[in-house]
Amino acid sequence: MKLTILGGGGFRVPLVHAALAEDGSGVETIVLHDTDPQRVRSVKAVLDERSGGRGPRLVVEHDLAAAVRGADFVFSAIRVAGLRGRTCDERSALAEGVLGQETTGAGGVLYGLRTVPVAMRIAETIRQEAPDAWVINFTNPAGMVTEAMSTVLGERVIGICDSPVGLFRRVARALGVDIERAWFDYAGLNHLGWLRRVLVDGRDVLPGLLADDDALGSFEEGKLFGAAWLRTLGAIPNEYLYYYYFTREAVASISGAAHTRGEFLLAQQSEFYRAVDEPGAATRWDDIRREREATYMAETRNAAGAGERDVHDLDGGGYDQVALALMRAIAADERATLVLNVRNRSALAGLDADAVVEVPCLVGSNGAHPIAAGALGAAEMSLVSSVKAAERATIEAALTGSRSAAVKALAIHPLVDSVYSAQRILNRELSDLPELRAVLADD
Repeated sequence: MKLTILGGGGFRVPLVHAALAEDGSGVETIVLHDTDPQRVRSVKAVLDERSGGRGPRLVVEHDLAAAVRGADFVFSAIRVAGLRGRTCDERSALAEGVLGQETTGAGGVLYGLRTVPVAMRIAETIRQEAPDAWVINFTNPAGMVTEAMSTVLGERVIGICDSPVGLFRRVARALGVDIERAWFDYAGLNHLGWLRRVLVDGRDVLPGLLADDDALGSFEEGKLFGAAWLRTLGAIPNEYLYYYYFTREAVASISGAAHTRGEFLLAQQSEFYRAVDEPGAATRWDDIRREREATYMAETRNAAGAGERDVHDLDGGGYDQVALALMRAIAADERATLVLNVRNRSALAGLDADAVVEVPCLVGSNGAHPIAAGALGAAEMSLVSSVKAAERATIEAALTGSRSAAVKALAIHPLVDSVYSAQRILNRELSDLPELRAVLADD
């Protein structure tokens, strides 16, 4: 099989390559495509050093059409404007006293505005050059980008995220149960979902966990949200819901830090990519990866007093493993149940059939089929509906090039509290990012 990785110079590509090399997945050729030649050279150096020539054949291809032509699978993991764009998103929002975060709130809208047009061009190219390929979308905001691409590729594009499975692993450890024996009833949107039941031998064991302060205090979400709030909800939220439930504390923590997350990663990774021709690329990469994992979502843990990340969360097994499980299930018809970002059909009550949602899916050679999740509670559904409206407004603005539509997308997001703030945030972005100016025309 041929696998093409778009964003082949991305920092996490070695995790994907290592998983493929160990799994015997049937991938014979991996094509790396990136708009930045230096980044892809750096990543290929890590892959060559780590693999010692074993595993799939590696090819670097700078032309998009040639890269995807004849591919069986395409992993799309692009970052339009790079970490420079992310830091701009963060600071533009924080200047208005609203959340500055990559996928949530104003940051997610801004990232989506400049990413959706590029994702659509990729989708059109894949439809022309590799119409039978399955596209696995890593690109954030994952739900929004997957929904946009699905208008071209239909159900052959599937979005992935490792947040749900990370939550499931932590909950299984807290419960002392084998994750393979449990059914996790999870539903929502990307970075906006709730774990509502955990079934073991047909019995819901989540109420017992929610009643146990010590068990709740043993894993990240219990520390972040606190036992009292989790019992009030009767569910365990995705970690990103901290930004909605504790917005003021999150903004204060991020604003008070010396650097935003984007600024930290930009400084960290710039050093790695600059050393492209120096020996020891794999060792440098692994050291940086471990530091990156240890500091993931540090601002929420700092605000909540949750302490350091659990050692079990530091060794990968995230996006790479979800992508590999999805690819294996489709290619070999190995039936699996995975939480994915797919068209809703009728899985989540209250959203239309084409809305991309994040729910458990049955996966096999015919793709991913969402399992009926039933209705969310009124408060949860209200939040999901508001965020979905902002996602769709962002897609519309990105595809029409309308600045007024972009302001609307920002202003209607529940984490942006003023139309005037939305206008000023957008103006800062337009001033600083040519990638956004290329999308939004004057109107």
